[in-house]
Amino acid sequence: MSATEDIDRELEKLSNLAPSGYSLGLHIRFAAPLMVFQTYPPAWIDIYTSSGYLLRDPLVAWGFSTTGSCRWSEIEIPDPFGIMAQSAEYGLKYGVAISCGPLGSRTIGGAARPDREFVDAEIDAVAASVRRLHDVTEPPESLTKAQVEALRLIAAGDRHAAAAAKLNISESALKARLLSVRQKLLARTTAEAVQRAKDARLL
Repeated sequence: MSATEDIDRELEKLSNLAPSGYSLGLHIRFAAPLMVFQTYPPAWIDIYTSSGYLLRDPLVAWGFSTTGSCRWSEIEIPDPFGIMAQSAEYGLKYGVAISCGPLGSRTIGGAARPDREFVDAEIDAVAASVRRLHDVTEPPESLTKAQVEALRLIAAGDRHAAAAAKLNISESALKARLLSVRQKLLARTTAEAVQRAKDARLL
């Protein structure tokens, strides 16, 4: 099974476990996650984003202060902006927070449902999926010199033909390098690979 298939499988598990949706920030480094997956209601995501709630969210604060899993109702961090009460209006009434990984590459996630608290077995299943996603999306420690050269030219705006000419390789060879980078960074497009490489300080 490929890493992409593994990711899709775990996300499907989370969808089944979280009727009101989930939100994951994977490998948060330098205050930004390398990958984000979320299925919370779009209206709530819009409010959360436009209000700048990320830095005020008690669930995020909990995730940076510890690792493990916890029901939202058991988190005792103050919520002066009433974020949890607002989210409940969009079906996120009960939830579980998950945090794993070292502080310099922390993964923080939440899963929600509208009707009842998560039972222990469900929390364990959510946590297992989040940990699996954390592991499978671990960014590489480095790229090859050839991969970096190819990405830098594309990032600078060169088209494939121009980049290949500058590297003195065929266009098909350039495309092969870019494909290998996308696979290594779990990116669906070259533009996404460029961004992930920058975020991971590989470029």
